[in-house]
Amino acid sequence: MALHTIAVTTGSSLSHIACPDRSRTAAIERSFDTARVSTSAPRARNVAVAASASAFPSATAASASASPILLNPLAQTSLSDPFVMASSPSTAAAQRHAEADVMGLLLRQRIVFLGAELNDFVADAIVSQLLLLDAQDPNRGIRLFVNCPGGSISAAMAIYDAINYCRAPVSTVAFGLAASTAAVVLAGGSKGRRMAMPNARIMMHQPMGGASGQAIDVEIQAKEIMYHKSNIARILSEITGRSAEQVEKDIDRDRYMSPVEAMEYGLIDAVIDSDAILPLQPSPERVKPRREHLEADKDPRKFLIPTIPDSEIF
Repeated sequence: MALHTIAVTTGSSLSHIACPDRSRTAAIERSFDTARVSTSAPRARNVAVAASASAFPSATAASASASPILLNPLAQTSLSDPFVMASSPSTAAAQRHAEADVMGLLLRQRIVFLGAELNDFVADAIVSQLLLLDAQDPNRGIRLFVNCPGGSISAAMAIYDAINYCRAPVSTVAFGLAASTAAVVLAGGSKGRRMAMPNARIMMHQPMGGASGQAIDVEIQAKEIMYHKSNIARILSEITGRSAEQVEKDIDRDRYMSPVEAMEYGLIDAVIDSDAILPLQPSPERVKPRREHLEADKDPRKFLIPTIPDSEIF
């Protein structure tokens, strides 16, 4: 019976493993290759796996059917090893795994991160996280960080309704850009808990889209877009206290706002300065400058004024 052998080299050691068929040989090769790319042991980084087929006429049936015993020195694995990320053929999968770990750590801190264009998939993820945190403890606040260029109106409405459905207060924090439908999500946070970073930009505009097909199909889509326009104007009117007609006029074209302008318009309640940021781990006091926030001044150069000289801080 033909047996397939695998030569496994680990450092200066050489081992041979015999298998009765090619399928089991391939499986063992894959297992050693997986261990090679995921191990953190320094000596195991020189592992080389090679397979060759040879005939052993004198092999008995018992030896052919016996399962090989694998003494695997590569059992200990570590995804934190930088070598693993550089040499693994499944780097993309490892990165996705790392991203999932980051999102899990944020959820433990009751932080939800909206950092992609809004679509149904993103909305489902955000809504599920909000509902999970609300079910775990409805008395503890949830922080929703928004850095989003906008996207699907229906996806934004799903997140907006989920925020209002939650019993727990939901704080919304804009940084980077909160544009289009993301501005509605930002403004939909709990009253008094809607904030923006000093350098964030907020933009709102009317819905836009396109349609093709028969005349009646185009008319149906046009009516749907007009409905969304009036619905968004109604929502922003309730949030800001302005008339729906005024809101429709304001969103007729792209309207970019600084955090101060967004606060004056009623989309947010406060602007976060360096002392009000809520980090996962507090920074040392000696490197935290005190700053004053001038609510009435729109000049970005005078927006945040340090009151302590740098020589006294550092």
